[in-house]
Amino acid sequence: MYNGGMDSGDTAWVLASTALVLLMTLPGLALFYAGLVRAKNAVSVMSHCFAVCCVVSLLWVGAGYTLAFGDSWGLAGGLGKMFMRTVTTETVAGDLPETVFAMFQTTFAVITPALIVGAFVERIRFGAVLWFSGLWMLAVYAPVTHWIWGGGWLAELGVMDFAGGIVVHTTAGVAALVLAVRLGARRDFGERFHPPHSAVITGVGAAMLWVGWFGFNGGSALAADGSAGMAILATHTAAAAAAMVWAFLEWRKFGKTSLVAIVTGMVAGLATVTPASGFVGVGGGFVLGVAGGLLCYWAVPMVRMKLGIDDSLDVFAVHGVGGITGSLLVAFLALPSLGGLGLPEGTGALGQFGVQLLGVGATVAWTAGVSFALLFVIGKFMPLRVPEADEIEGLDMAAHGEVGYHLDA
Repeated sequence: MYNGGMDSGDTAWVLASTALVLLMTLPGLALFYAGLVRAKNAVSVMSHCFAVCCVVSLLWVGAGYTLAFGDSWGLAGGLGKMFMRTVTTETVAGDLPETVFAMFQTTFAVITPALIVGAFVERIRFGAVLWFSGLWMLAVYAPVTHWIWGGGWLAELGVMDFAGGIVVHTTAGVAALVLAVRLGARRDFGERFHPPHSAVITGVGAAMLWVGWFGFNGGSALAADGSAGMAILATHTAAAAAAMVWAFLEWRKFGKTSLVAIVTGMVAGLATVTPASGFVGVGGGFVLGVAGGLLCYWAVPMVRMKLGIDDSLDVFAVHGVGGITGSLLVAFLALPSLGGLGLPEGTGALGQFGVQLLGVGATVAWTAGVSFALLFVIGKFMPLRVPEADEIEGLDMAAHGEVGYHLDA
């Protein structure tokens, strides 16, 4: 089983998980988001997700990986692993080949800025998407990853984030809110409701997200063992519970339950369980699913109607609120008395809650501040928003010169 410190079983599982997590972005998230927008912007959304994957992947192997997992320089890792120059077929990360670990982490770096795409659909310039996504990954995602997963200051304090409730969902949710505020609402926001142009496409993308999430959470154990199995079981339970909560709330309000409602609830449950998935049992997964379904459902109209922010596809309400909720509740649900796998030695629930709150607060502050700064700088060199005429025409034709559907063909 062992070959030079590498475990073949663990390596095979993380390789499979890597493929599952990439599936979450392409095609999962791309389809999920594309179905939710108007038909004239479907190509644009898929283009954003695809291009973000390419740009972030290149920047990750160039500098992002070393900023996240290089020897600590305080707020980020050192530059010793730039362009993967010290990553060979012989180097290891734990009992994995470092190439496998680096590629697994690449897929996380890809999906995090891709999640933000949902906040600015139908009104942003393609070039602004690429510049913001690339710089944001380097300046926000990579440092926060280092703080928690790369041995940084939050890791030293004992912050618990198994698969990215803080690293992925909190950062993406907060950045989405910042972008929505900075760009402003779509021209007809609040005046009329535009239903998703294809609930079927969204449903297919959501199904891929659910399956891919087993690699996201289960793969984060970095081993083919009981921890990975429990993470998957808790993840599946949370997704199912949140989907049913959202469906029930939708039925109670409108007398009907839509496919979009069920799949949105599912994603909320998955985001909520992610930070806790490797620390809780099945009961904890169920509680997190119910909590995520309730709180994220409440957050959607709060952001849209109370605050008047056009976070178009509810990235903050679903991913931000879900990730923060799970990151805080893990301090209690990880207790063995509640079926969890235990807290760090010598730490009680209230003490761990304080650590989690500090981790979330620091991440929110860093993400918001740096995201605003990046948008300010990028805005000095190019307009962030498309002209009104392009927004009316749709970004598919205006920005990409093609349409998603040729109905007369």
